[in-house]
Amino acid sequence: MFMTGYWLCVTNERNWNVVKKKRVWGVPAKNERLIKRVKKGDFLVFYVSPKRIGGIFRVVSEPFFDDSVLFSSEGFSGNERFPHRVKIEPVAIPKEFVEFDPLIPKLGFIVNKERWTGYLRRAMLNIPEKDYKTIYEAVRKK
Repeated sequence: MFMTGYWLCVTNERNWNVVKKKRVWGVPAKNERLIKRVKKGDFLVFYVSPKRIGGIFRVVSEPFFDDSVLFSSEGFSGNERFPHRVKIEPVAIPKEFVEFDPLIPKLGFIVNKERWTGYLRRAMLNIPEKDYKTIYEAVRKK
């Protein structure tokens, strides 16, 4: 029996639209080891910059490599293709984005509430189940 993982995935609005439409999440080569920790059944919460939660998905595939052009590399160095990917299915997608600011005081993984943006300067990070539930409730209410 494995533990379910909860992940916060950081993306921009253009790539969020790709995630929703194609039901796939990808990270750069430098994050290959991180996404290989993701398992079928894990939950991915999508933080869409700036300061919004787009929705929640469940992972339905093992991590795989595919360097076909899918995501926009705008704002990233070089011609980034985010080739390390997982297939996902929607769990909860609100009609409108959920504002992130009101969640910050309630989230345990953000220790320094003043400088919270530093926690989101990566493709994805593992978050505690309690934080996942806090975000899930906010998404469900929207």
